[in-house]
Formats: sequence, structure tokens, C-alpha cells
Amino acid sequence: MTTRSSFLQVERSVSGRRWADRLTPAAANAALAIAQKEGVPDLVARVLAGRGVVAGAARAFMDPSLKQLMPDPQTMTDAVDAAARLARAIERRERIAIFGDYDVDGAASSAILARFLRHFSLDPQIYIPDRIFEGYGPNEAAMKKLAERASLIVTVDCGANSAGPVAAARGAGADVVVLDHHQIGGPLPQGAPVVNPNRADDLSGLGHLCAAGIVFMVLVETARQLRARKVRDLPDLLELLDLVALATVCDVVPLVGLNRAFVVKGLIAARKLANPGLAALARVARIGEPLNTFHFGYLLGPRINAGGRIGDASLGARLLTLESREEALTLAGELDRLNAERQAMEARMVEEAVAEAEAELASSHPPAVIVPASDDWHPGIAGLIAARLKERTRRPSFAIAFDANGKGSGSGRSIPGFDLGRLVRQAVEAGLLVKGGGHAMAAGLTVARERLGALRAFFEDKAHAQVGELIAREELEIDGALTAEGGTLALIETIEQAGPFGSGHPEPVFALPSHRVVSAGIVGNGHVRATLAGPMGGKLNAIAFRAGDSDLGATLMKANGDALHVAGALAINHWNGARAPQFRIIDAAKPA
Repeated sequence: MTTRSSFLQVERSVSGRRWADRLTPAAANAALAIAQKEGVPDLVARVLAGRGVVAGAARAFMDPSLKQLMPDPQTMTDAVDAAARLARAIERRERIAIFGDYDVDGAASSAILARFLRHFSLDPQIYIPDRIFEGYGPNEAAMKKLAERASLIVTVDCGANSAGPVAAARGAGADVVVLDHHQIGGPLPQGAPVVNPNRADDLSGLGHLCAAGIVFMVLVETARQLRARKVRDLPDLLELLDLVALATVCDVVPLVGLNRAFVVKGLIAARKLANPGLAALARVARIGEPLNTFHFGYLLGPRINAGGRIGDASLGARLLTLESREEALTLAGELDRLNAERQAMEARMVEEAVAEAEAELASSHPPAVIVPASDDWHPGIAGLIAARLKERTRRPSFAIAFDANGKGSGSGRSIPGFDLGRLVRQAVEAGLLVKGGGHAMAAGLTVARERLGALRAFFEDKAHAQVGELIAREELEIDGALTAEGGTLALIETIEQAGPFGSGHPEPVFALPSHRVVSAGIVGNGHVRATLAGPMGGKLNAIAFRAGDSDLGATLMKANGDALHVAGALAINHWNGARAPQFRIIDAAKPA
């Protein structure tokens, strides 16, 4: 049972959630101390205290220093050996191959390493496996082929669980360096430096970094070793932070500590648009404002991913390494086209999956875990379908795409408090899956068609009680209350200094108490735009994304001048060179 007081006495909102004050009494006292001692606005002080910041540390937190937060790379196991091997390859001008993953983290990691090596006039080959035909991580055939062309292979965002393929490459005559961050699920590769803060013998405490962060750390050590060897004209590593920030946001790793500093400083670099690939992506995505984490996660990241999902998996990595702005614009246009194709496919598939899920939820025994499947879905989009289902149903959700041979490739997304990776591993141990794994919030699996029914039953048996309890006590944490008059540009800009927000550092949620809905209607692709009026007559423009066919959207559009408690996030809307406050609505409730 929760011990936190309800916010605005909302015990059940339109979306079925209790609104809870994010701040405990102790945190509320900390917020008061921050406001009084450091001159921070009360609402901003509440945001900081709600994320563990204490009085005396607020100003430093709002301007994080990479120098102070970045530990010595040598604290990571094998980092010194990995850097030494890279430094030796640079000095000897060896042929180097980079084996990366097909997502944004893999593409950015590959590009960071390639750009570093090209500074020394080396020309590394980047190899990204095909998501459908090769799957995740190194495979023996590809590694042997790369060993014919390179004396050193560096795997990025993969490789820690690929002992066999690494051994195959070494047997073919190549050295291997592994730079990875995934959980270890088997024996480590032998005879190769494996830099992975999540290995059991690593005490660096950097397990929250994405692969791009780890690559950056190893390159810092590589530059130090080259400097010690009297190598001059070293690259400016800070210029690579735009790609580190991009990967950190898109890989949804916790935005705390060093990760947060990477993103804060990386956004400064990204806004210069010095990387032709990022500049071209921003142009085709029609971004007319300074880049922020939303652009990384929802506009640039999906376009980079589009090649790996339904096209050539290497396009994203190649784009981020280009120096020619003309070539970059051409390639960005191709990724934009693939992304539009992906969006159309996703829309159709999500519609089918939602229809199946809602039919199941309307039955007398609604499932705890949503597991739709189809012969007509693209496996590269299964994860996106699962994410949309999870948002729609607020239940752990999978989407499974079956091929002509009856093999189903599925991805899952979870809700806070439920370990989806553990559920999948249990299904593997029970013999219901060909393979599967993941972590608490996301997982992947391969299942034979004839085992699908048994898998659904297994999931229901294992998850029913816990998921039911999580749904019953689901809460929306509120950071504080404000009025339409108080939602100013100055306040938003100060709140942004407490960011960037994301995984592990949640975006602040504010409540507008008893605000009148002046107008509301559907715009764009199912969004609901509204105007909210405060008690003093001030108005604030608001929008509820993808809410057109939801209870939230219906409530807003039926309000017709009535007052509602409205919860959401503040943002700055850029339009035609003008800036204005905007409130992104995520929930609503009728005043008691």
C-alpha cells in the first residue's frame, strides 16, 4: 500500500491511475532547502529534490561537468589492453574492421570509432549484420570473412556473448577487441580484450553506459597511450560527443551521472551540426529548432534505425561517418524514405495488433501479458508494435511475426515493476522457446508456431498475479502544481537545466488544477489539441499525442468549457521562428 499522499485528491484518473505526490515529506523539505539556499524557483526545486538532488549540489547538477563526472577509463576491466591494441594498430597502420549492431547505439558506436581512426588516415571497414538473415551480434561466417581483410576486428555494441565467432576470427588470423555493454549470458570470448562494465569482474560501476559511451571511454585511454608514445595531432574527442549523446538517448539507458553529462555536453556539440550526417537528418526531418533529446529519440533515431529494420542495415552507420554534406543529404533522404515506409507498415500492424489486444481485454478473462501474432508482420517492426501495445494497454506486451516456416520472431516491452527478461528466460528453461533473452523492460524471443498457445498460457500463469497488482496500484507521480499563467518560457528554460530527462531521470509531470477546457479537437494523426484556461484567465496551449481514440481524448473533447485537473509536461513549441509554452497532456481527472 502506498504511503504517499494523493495529489489533488485524485484516486482514479481518466486513465485509471492514482495521482501521487512524487515528493515524500523528507524530499519536500529538501526542495524547500534548495529553493531557500540556492535561489532556485520553488517548482524547479521540487523537480530537483524529486530526483535525489540535495541542497548545496543543485547548481553543479544543473551544469554537469564531464571532467568531474568521467572516471579514469582504466577502471574498466580490459580497457587498458583494448586501448593498447588500438594504439598499436594505429601506429602500424593496420587494416581494421568494425563489427557493429544494427540499432542507433551500434551505428553511432561504429561511427565514433571510424571517425577516430580516420583522423589518422586509416580507412576501417564497418560491417553491420542483417537483422533478418544474420540476427544480432557476430556470426562465424562474417567474422571469418572480415579476418581475411583485416588484422584487427573491433566489435561494438555486441560481442561479449559471442565466444564462438570471436574464436573463429582469431583462428582465421585476426585479433579481436570487444566493446560491449549487454548483460553476459555465457562464457566470455577468450584471447581478446572484452570491455564490458557488466561483466562480473568489472568494478568500474559504469554498467549503465551504452556502447557508444564505452567506445568513447576506451578512445580516451587510447589517446592517452598514443600521447605517451609521442604521437601528435590527436583528434578532439569532444567533437564526437554528439554521437555519444544520440546513442545514449536512443538506447534508453539511465540519464544519470556520466550519461547525463554525455547528453548535456553532446547536445551542445550536436547543435553545431558539424556532423554532416546529423545535419542532413535534421534537415530531412524538418527540425527547425535547436536539437534536443526528443529529436534524438523520436525523429533522428527512428530514421537511423529504419535501414536496420526494413532496408540496408549499414546505412545509418555509413551516414554518421560521411564528410560530404551532399552525400549525407542523399543518404539521409533514403533513410527518410525508408522511415516513411516503416511508419506506414507500423500503422497497419499496430492497428491489427490493437484490435486483437482489445478483443482479448474485453473478454471475461483478460490476459496479463498481451501476445498478438501474425504471418503478415515484418519482424523488424515487432518491437515498435510491442511498445505501442504496452502504451495502449499498460500491460507487458509482445508482438510476434511468423515466417513461412512457422518460426516466430518476437519482441516485448514491459511496464515498471515487471521483469520481462526473467519471464522470457523462464520460458526458455521450460522448453517453450527456441531462444530468448533480454532485460527487465525489453526482451526478444523466437518461438515455433505450435508452441504459441502453450507460451501464452505459460505467460499468463507466471504473470497474472503480479501484473494485476501492478495495474491496480498504478500511479502517476506529480512533481508539483502550476497554473496556465505560470507556465512561462523562463520557467521552462530553468526546468530544462535540470534535464535532460529520460530513462532513470524522469521528465517532470505537473498538474494544472481545475483548469477550464476552452476548446479541444483532433489534429494531425489522431492528436488532440486543446486550450486550457487558468483561474486568473491566462491560457495555455496544450496537446495530447495519439489520444484521439482514447478515454483521455474523449474526456477533453467532451469538457466543452468545464474544468478538469490536467496532468502533463511543459515544453517550448517552436513554430515559424516563434517560441511559445506548450503543455503536453498525459492524463486528466474530474475535480472532486
